[in-house]
Amino acid sequence: MYKKRGNSDADEQQERVRFPRGKEIIGVVEEMLGGSRFRINCQDGNVRICRVSGKFKRNAWIRPGDVVLIEPWEVQEDERGDVVWKYRFGQINTLRDRGILKI
Repeated sequence: MYKKRGNSDADEQQERVRFPRGKEIIGVVEEMLGGSRFRINCQDGNVRICRVSGKFKRNAWIRPGDVVLIEPWEVQEDERGDVVWKYRFGQINTLRDRGILKI
C-alpha cells in the first residue's frame, strides 16, 4: 500500500568514512570513567583517558567497545586526548577492509 521513498540503490551505496588526519588516532573504548571521560586503547599502543565535549556528547552516545577517533593533547600526548568522532558499524568494516583499523 505504501511505497518506500528514496533510491533503491541506497543499500548498495557506501558510507563516507572519516580517516585519521594529522595527529588523530583510532582507538577502542575500554571503560567509562564518568564525567564525560573514557579509558581508550589506542592503535599506537597507549591507553589514554579521553574526554568528550558537550556538543559531541549530545549527538553520539559512546559505550565500551565502540571505535572512536581521538586527538591527543599537545601537553600530555601519551596520557590524555579528546574524542573527535565515533565510527558506525559500516564505517568500521570499511576501515578494516582498507587496513587502517588493526585492533
